[in-house]
Amino acid sequence: MKRTSVLVMLFLSLAIFFKVQAQDVNECMQDLSIFAEFAKVKNYKSAYEPWIRVRKECPSINVAIFSYGERILKNFIKNGTPQEVETSKSDLILLYDDWIKYFPNKRNKSVLGNVLSSKAQALLDYKMADLKVIYSTFDEAFKKNPESFTNPKLLYNYFKTLYNRYKAGDQEVSTELLFDKYEEVSEKFELEGTNLAKKLDLILKKEEEGTALSTRETKNKRVYNINSNAIGTYLSNLDAIIAKEATCENLIPLYQRNFEANKGDVVWLKRAASRMDSKDCSDDQLFVTLVEALHDLDPSADSAYYLGLLNDKRGNPKEALKYYEESITLETDNYKKAKILFKIANKFKSSGRKSSARSYARKALGFQPSLGRAYLLIANLYADSANDCGDNQFNKRAVYWLAAKEALKAGNVDSSLRKIAKQTAESYNGRAPSKTDIFTEGNEGTTIAFNCWIKSSVKVPLL
Repeated sequence: MKRTSVLVMLFLSLAIFFKVQAQDVNECMQDLSIFAEFAKVKNYKSAYEPWIRVRKECPSINVAIFSYGERILKNFIKNGTPQEVETSKSDLILLYDDWIKYFPNKRNKSVLGNVLSSKAQALLDYKMADLKVIYSTFDEAFKKNPESFTNPKLLYNYFKTLYNRYKAGDQEVSTELLFDKYEEVSEKFELEGTNLAKKLDLILKKEEEGTALSTRETKNKRVYNINSNAIGTYLSNLDAIIAKEATCENLIPLYQRNFEANKGDVVWLKRAASRMDSKDCSDDQLFVTLVEALHDLDPSADSAYYLGLLNDKRGNPKEALKYYEESITLETDNYKKAKILFKIANKFKSSGRKSSARSYARKALGFQPSLGRAYLLIANLYADSANDCGDNQFNKRAVYWLAAKEALKAGNVDSSLRKIAKQTAESYNGRAPSKTDIFTEGNEGTTIAFNCWIKSSVKVPLL
């Protein structure tokens, strides 16, 4: 009898417990719905009370607690009273920690890199930690989950935080560490840029085929362009920072000092050769040493390209072209092929080989249609040939119409170049024949053929 009473009491206790739990969950779901609706319309003050109840009572019920919670707290930091500002700053850091605790994944993929880098940015924005702590938080995000650490601004600040430590004389940040981190972050930018380009190229191909884009595709194109703009902007800022330090005077002794210790490291050799190439330090004997070591250790598209570059500098154009072609053959990734082809196009442009430069720029576009810089290169080649093409002054200046047309293509395929493409096209059109010139010549609507290396034609605009 006594045992039965105990069992009955236990059953009743459990029933009451689960009923209370069910009531709590129901209340949480109601509050969740309430604060989410307020947050959607940016009424963060009204969202705060129901949000704080859900966060306290049911922190694992829905990720919206954290995604909307971040917006709610940032709004109080921006618009709250002095006390609300300080409380919300501290609470935001705790929110990121809880986010990782309760929702470390999204669709079975880790978001650790995204959340931790956001935490580091908050620490930086609100001056809540020193540079070492902020950098360590960024670094943890980058090393543990680079896949979700994709925000261009945060990637830039990851490197800039280390750079600021370096400039402040932090003994833990050597010049070599600074350059290594620059290479890692810039490679990440290039990876994210390539991923966007692949998505954008699919849409561009559909447009070229005359197929109408769906509403979703139109939206995606806009998002891809915005993100591409951000990547271009922050990568340029990154390059501007390192340009102050990565001079030949600094690079050559650094790489000479560390060559013996790293001559068996393919990644180190590639990065050193790439940096020397980009900074025009390739005339130094060290560049030859790096390239030969790289090719002996790991014959690849990169090493073949650098051997081509060396032969170019030695005045062996045929041998150089052989290695350039080998570089393209060895590369299996189309977007890396495009990058190599574009680099070769630039080398040919620098040496005055305009037809070859255009040929390689077009090959690059064949592998990456969104490579707007290739169109700008072609436009520049045409503009530089204005005095060499055409049998009279009018026809010579008509080359600028052709150049302007190519420049505009750059902005059409790469929105990050839209401004410079438009400015370039306007500049070229300004040098082309005016309406008065067309009227005087009486040749509106006629076609002008260029029999120089350009081997193309342009139609005179109608008045």
